[in-house]
Amino acid sequence: MPGLCPSPCPPRGGGHRPQARPRDMAAAALLRLCLRLLAAGCVLAVEAARRRDGMNVLFIVVDDLRPVLGCYGDTLVKSPNIDQLASQSVVFNDAYAQQAVCAPSRVSFLTGRRPDTTRLYDFYSYWRVHAGNYSTMPQYFKENGYMTMSVGKVFHPGVSSNYSDDYPYSWSIPPFHPSTEKYENDKTCRGKDGRLYVNLVCPVDVTEMPGGTLPDIQTTEEAIRLLNVMKTKKQKFFLAVGYHKPHIPLRYPQEFLKLYPLENITLAPDPWVPKKLPSVAYNPWMDIRQRDDVKALNVSFPYGPLPDDFQRQIRQSYYAAVSYLDMQVGLLLNALDDVGLASSTMVVFTADHGWSLGEHGEWAKYSNFDVATRVPLMFYVPGMTASAASRRGRIFPYLDPFSHNLGLVPQGQSKKVVELVSLFSTLAELAGLQVPPVCPETSFHVALCTEGASIVQYFNSSEEKVEMEDGCDGTNRCHTEELVAFSQYPRPSDTPQWNSDKPKLKDIRIMGYSMRTIDYRLPSGVLRTVSESKRPSVNTFSGSFL
Repeated sequence: MPGLCPSPCPPRGGGHRPQARPRDMAAAALLRLCLRLLAAGCVLAVEAARRRDGMNVLFIVVDDLRPVLGCYGDTLVKSPNIDQLASQSVVFNDAYAQQAVCAPSRVSFLTGRRPDTTRLYDFYSYWRVHAGNYSTMPQYFKENGYMTMSVGKVFHPGVSSNYSDDYPYSWSIPPFHPSTEKYENDKTCRGKDGRLYVNLVCPVDVTEMPGGTLPDIQTTEEAIRLLNVMKTKKQKFFLAVGYHKPHIPLRYPQEFLKLYPLENITLAPDPWVPKKLPSVAYNPWMDIRQRDDVKALNVSFPYGPLPDDFQRQIRQSYYAAVSYLDMQVGLLLNALDDVGLASSTMVVFTADHGWSLGEHGEWAKYSNFDVATRVPLMFYVPGMTASAASRRGRIFPYLDPFSHNLGLVPQGQSKKVVELVSLFSTLAELAGLQVPPVCPETSFHVALCTEGASIVQYFNSSEEKVEMEDGCDGTNRCHTEELVAFSQYPRPSDTPQWNSDKPKLKDIRIMGYSMRTIDYRLPSGVLRTVSESKRPSVNTFSGSFL
């Protein structure tokens, strides 16, 4: 038919068709390959999301643990089980708590709100009463069909969690606390004279302890029992497990001292109080001073240094307590393997804040220094952070800290600066739940929102700064994304006094803030007028501290 092809038309029968040019053939092949890759990527993304949707959550939070772990580059500590978890996880090197004390930090990351929104800077108020009826992370999972369970120290017990660990709002069943927890500050530390004391440094014979056990051992046993219960149920679960060590007293099975001969223990690299340190920034470590073994040293207040040999003993016991913790984590993760849930359960491991080990003459937490606010943070997500090959066998076989020091490296490391306040939105996204909305500027009357954005986008990001769209100017300079972490700590005055570490709300006069980027830390402060019934009002105050 005329008009269907150029003249002359090729014959309809056995005539030859025009041969495609090599360039056209290559382009067509490339197009087909791109389409196949795109389709495969979409399938993989959908499949990964499907696998995460409905995944169980094991949330492990540790008290007072700074990142002294092998997976964070510490060459002295023996932490093979946590390192093994890190080898299957994405590990954040620069994660920060919002306040370096237990109750405010835990309420902050469990509600997804900063301390200025929870109005909790001490231990003596319940956010649902004194701030707003904020939903919590476990509550959100519970409302989305999860069985939520708390074992050990998750919320800080007492007033700050309504003497109930926020049950029944956050938990499906009453939270479990070890029966031996009540002996934690009793005279259980045997001195050289054979008598019992309330010491800071407290290696013990577990068989001599009340009940013949220790709280963290009981916590592990109960968590394992619950895993065995949940393996037969079809319901998804959110199991939060809170370990108390290395919180003081540094009470742990005495055999762990063998891992750390005292002659191998050094002082902090900067053990002296800096000459130009603003006095308001200093933490006089009152809870340490109240221990019998520290009292016996007659250390002057507030700056008097501890004797060098005792500093080494504290550091030795802190490391020993970390290895004792590692054993408990190893037993728990091994049980997760035993019940066949390791491939369907994401594991989050973190701490409520860090702990000073003699740096710039300080001990404990109670400040905005990095050693007090920086925490370990890692996420194991089956099908996302761990390869399929690694999931064929046992994922978390127990490793004895006394015989294993494998030096395992994390599956992925991120140097992005992140905050614990982002945990709520991050876990919601990982579980396939709708991510709670970002809080408005004033959110006291908003039940469900978060002040921390999800950090899932950084799980596979490169270590280079992310360039923003259209962010380059004519000078070949590009605007870059800069992540920031904010921490804060209150003081009752601008000089150290007996309640500087843990001032009650009515006594707070100064709030120090710290802004942390990957390269810098900017300290600043404001003078606050505080009322127990109202949010603190902010007045101008100049200076850099904490």
